[in-house]
Amino acid sequence: MPSSKIQSSESPEVTQVTSVPSWQIKLLYDGECPLCLREVNFLKRRDAGRGLVVFVDIADDNYTPEAHGGIDFETAMGRIHAVLSDGTVIKNVEVFRQVYETLGMGWVYAATKLPIIGLIVDALYEIWANLRLALTGRSDIATIVAERQKRIEGKSQGRCRLTPNSEC
Repeated sequence: MPSSKIQSSESPEVTQVTSVPSWQIKLLYDGECPLCLREVNFLKRRDAGRGLVVFVDIADDNYTPEAHGGIDFETAMGRIHAVLSDGTVIKNVEVFRQVYETLGMGWVYAATKLPIIGLIVDALYEIWANLRLALTGRSDIATIVAERQKRIEGKSQGRCRLTPNSEC
C-alpha cells in the first residue's frame, strides 16, 4: 500500500520563547570613583567570567536609565543601585548583600541582616554616600551632572570644540 501524506489545515504551533537573562544582578557603579572601581574589579574577579553580575558604568556617556531600571544618572550617583534579573531595583547596602550573595560570598554581609547591625551599617553607608565625592577629590553631584549633560548635548548636536590639539 502506498504511503500518503496528510496535510493539516491547522497552522503550525507557535512557540513563544521568553529570554531569561543569564545574569542575576546588574550593578550600577561610578566608573570615575577610584574606590568604586577597586570594589568592582574585586567583584569582577570573583565573578570569574560567569556573567552572574553585569557591571554597568553609570559614568559612561552612553548610560541610559531606560536600560537600567529607570535609574537616572543623578540618582545613581547619589547612592549605589542594582537591578535584579526580574527587574526589581535595589539600593544602598542591600546591593552589596545581593551581589556578594550572588557571588557566593554572602557571609561577608550576613551580619548586616541582623536588626541592630543592619541599622548601623545602613547609617554608615549613608555617611559614606554623602561624602564619597568629596573624599575622592571630585566635584559635587550637581556639577558632575551638569558637566555630563553639557558633554552629551555637545555630542548629540555633532559639535566639536576646537582646542589647540583637538581633532574633529
